[in-house]
Amino acid sequence: MPALLEHFSRRQDLITEFIRDLVERETTSQQEARLSELAHYLATHLRPLAGELELFGRPGYGTHLRARFDFGHGADSPRVLVIGHLDTVWPIGTLARRPFRVTNEGRAHGPGIFDMKSGVVIVVEALRAITELRLATAHPVTLLLTCDEEIGSPTSRPLVEEEARRAAAALVLEPPIPGGVVKTARKGIGHFTVRVTGRAAHAGLEPQKGINAIVELAHQTLRLDALNDFERGTTVSVGVSSGGTASNVIPAEATAEVDVRFWTPEGSARVESAIRGLTPVLAGAQLEITGGINRPPMPRSPQNAALYEHARRLAAEIGLDLRDGGVGGGSDGNFTAAMGVPTLDGLGVDGAGAHAEHEHIILSDIPRRTTLLTRLLQTV
Repeated sequence: MPALLEHFSRRQDLITEFIRDLVERETTSQQEARLSELAHYLATHLRPLAGELELFGRPGYGTHLRARFDFGHGADSPRVLVIGHLDTVWPIGTLARRPFRVTNEGRAHGPGIFDMKSGVVIVVEALRAITELRLATAHPVTLLLTCDEEIGSPTSRPLVEEEARRAAAALVLEPPIPGGVVKTARKGIGHFTVRVTGRAAHAGLEPQKGINAIVELAHQTLRLDALNDFERGTTVSVGVSSGGTASNVIPAEATAEVDVRFWTPEGSARVESAIRGLTPVLAGAQLEITGGINRPPMPRSPQNAALYEHARRLAAEIGLDLRDGGVGGGSDGNFTAAMGVPTLDGLGVDGAGAHAEHEHIILSDIPRRTTLLTRLLQTV
């Protein structure tokens, strides 16, 4: 561990420049050309190291990258699966307003740097070190970099689950909880749309002949809000609503977008059943419920806890006090954990501000996190 830490400390400036390179390639979700370009660019770095590398183009989304590293093991051996994503939440043009910059506090800022361009870079560095320094590993490794995680993994989920079936463990490159805390638990996520159909009428001449879709939606919003169970960590949030065409028209249509989060399958089943069972309050109004559960919960299972304890012992060898926690956001780790694969999430570089204006990483953490990731790839 100390020798690896020294190795990555010497390379810290090069690694930082690599991170800058990725940050300055803006890759908003569903920017197909940009995401495909980044996947092909990373392939040029990984191809000399990998035994097998594949690119999977997905029209309208981008390109997924899968690289296999056998490290002297048989092709059929259980593998360590490493998962990251190339897309960010930041619109194209954000870089012009918030360019990559390094501050006197030892932080590097830029859109997508924390979530998760820096995580992508450190896994490339870790795989390069294992290859060039001829380090032994307990298992072969598969790296999967997807292009649509930020929008729910609509085209990459089958790839993630396919690889999980042959995985001994999954390591997820999402950013840690600020303070460098890795993630052993995540909430599950659901997205629903509630559409109301009423009847239009003139608001001045004959409003009584209309069925106000916005009023119906207001009733349903209160019902949805009543489904919250904060003690059990189940939340139901109406985040976006719309309806109507003009102030002098009784609205015939209204829509609400609903976010659902839960720690357990039981919480998921309760809320989903209640949402799908909503019925109109106003006579003549109609409801249409679409959507569903997107990510299953990732509980702090005994397997996840054991993998964390292994990582904690490795981190202690370089003086890093590695803690773990659970978060309300989801990742592709939800899919691997749901399949019974020991999963450790949040292995990216420490920092803060995911999806926020103050997004940054702590530069001094780069050697530590890359060392820890390398040792995990060797020993899991």
